[in-house]
Amino acid sequence: MPTQAQRGTGEQVGPDKTAPTIQTVERAALILGSFTVGKPHMSLNEITARLGASKATAHRYTKALRAANLLRYDERTSLYSLGPQVLTLAAAARAGLPIVAAAEPYMENLVRRIDETIVLSVWDGESATVVRSVDNTDHMVRISVRVGSRLHLTSSAQGRVFLAFLPPELVPTLPRAVRKSAELTEELEAIREHGLSVNSPTVNGVRTIAAPIFEGDKISGTLAIVGTTATVSDDVTAPMAQQLLETARALSQRLGTSEGARNGN
Repeated sequence: MPTQAQRGTGEQVGPDKTAPTIQTVERAALILGSFTVGKPHMSLNEITARLGASKATAHRYTKALRAANLLRYDERTSLYSLGPQVLTLAAAARAGLPIVAAAEPYMENLVRRIDETIVLSVWDGESATVVRSVDNTDHMVRISVRVGSRLHLTSSAQGRVFLAFLPPELVPTLPRAVRKSAELTEELEAIREHGLSVNSPTVNGVRTIAAPIFEGDKISGTLAIVGTTATVSDDVTAPMAQQLLETARALSQRLGTSEGARNGN
C-alpha cells in the first residue's frame, strides 16, 4: 500500500519514512553512550558488538559520526573516542540544567558578600562536574574554575560532599575507598554532621569549602567557595563557611526541599 502524502506539504508520513530514521538515531545514541570515563576508547569490533549489527553497518555509523565531529579515530591505535562536538553539546546541556538558573542569583549574592570565587557542581554519574563558576573580582589573586572540570571523587571537597550524601548504589567504588582510608570515613561522617567539606591542597595554596544542595531529600549539587589559604579559613564554624551553608540551604529550599528534609544538618 503506497504511503500517503501529508496534505499541503508533499511530505511522506508513515512507518516507511519514520522507522529507519528512528533506528538511525537510536543506533547513533547507543554508540555514543557506550563511551564512559572508565572506557574512553573503543575498537570497531567493540562498537560492532554493542550495536548488535554487522561490522560494515558499524563502520558506516562511525564514519557518519566522525564527519559530524562526534567521534574521532586514532589511526595509530585503531581506536575511537568521543569527538570535540560532544564537548560543545555537553556544555550546552549543563548550561540548561534547572539548577544552574536557580543557583545564579544565590551565587552572585554570595560573591558580593564574601568576594571569593563560587562554584556550582553536579553529579555526572561518576564524579562532580563544574557547571557554573562566578569569579571573585577584587582580589589581587583571582581564582577561576573552568566550567566542565571534573573533580576528583575523594580528594576534592565537592566530591566528598557527593560521597557523603549519595545513595551507596550510585557510587559502587565507595566501599573500597572507605575501607582503604580511615581519614575518608571520618571526613564523610563529619560532612553529614555539619554539612560542609574543606579541602586544602598543600601544593597550590588553594582552599575549597563545599556544601550540599538538595532537591527534596536527594542531593542534586554542591555549592563551593574557592579561594586561597590566606583568605579562606579551614574552620567550618567561621562566618564565611556559615554563609556558604546558609546559601546552600536557601537554594535547596528554592528547589523544593522542605524544612524537615535532610539539608546538610
